[in-house]
Formats: sequence, structure tokens, C-alpha cells
Amino acid sequence: MGLQPLKDGIRSEVRIDFQGNVHKRLRGTDADKRYATEVEVLKVLEERGCPYVPRLIEEHPGELYFVTTNCGKIADQISKEKAGKLFAKLERDYGVRHLDAEPRNITYSDKLGCFCIIDFELAEILPPPPGMSVPPASPTP
Repeated sequence: MGLQPLKDGIRSEVRIDFQGNVHKRLRGTDADKRYATEVEVLKVLEERGCPYVPRLIEEHPGELYFVTTNCGKIADQISKEKAGKLFAKLERDYGVRHLDAEPRNITYSDKLGCFCIIDFELAEILPPPPGMSVPPASPTP
């Protein structure tokens, strides 16, 4: 498929395709729950208008595999303090608490010109922040 390996660990395999999109396959302990969490969080963040996280392009729940836009390269020079401020801003402005709030989950996107947050396998969706207008959820049949 021509995918460049990025990460091949016990919890996930991440590759990048020729268009620069990120392909992530979850595996290991609670892979199904982590998959569901990450996909749901990415959808909520898009709905709430967060510009500095990946956008979901494809979902393949049966394979615990999805494709997102690329948010640049790992920001390996970022301080723990600066990373903490970014995670706090995500929670305050968009109502998502990242439960693995470590610098390794911060990237820098030259395309977007900003730091981004990735890897939402371990995250919690909170109510929308006060004043945020969120479209009503579609009624479930």
C-alpha cells in the first residue's frame, strides 16, 4: 500500500500514506474501547470546531483502523509546562480532557502553523464549555 511506518508498538501501528494521511490500527489491551474513544473524541472535536487536532477521514471499526489528516511532526523540543498549557486549553475551550497529557502527544504542523494534539485513545468528553454553540445531536432511531 506504500505506507511509511511511523510507529509500531504494542498498542497501535501508525503509518503515513503518500498523501500524508495518518493510518492508525489499534491493538492490544482494550483496543476496541480505545478505538471507539479516539473516533468519538475526534468527531466531537471537529463538531466543536477545534482546529489543532486530526480530522477523521475514514473509519473501519471492524478492523480497529482509521485514517486522519496529518498534524505534522512530534514536537520533541516542547517543554512539559508548554504541553500542559495546550492540554488545559483543549479542555477549557473544547471540553475534552486528554488522559495521556504528555509532550509525546503534541505535534507541530508547518501547514497549520501551530502546535497540535494527537492520540485521543485515552480521553474524556466533557460537556461543551459555557457559551459554545454545539449543533444538537441527531436523534437516534
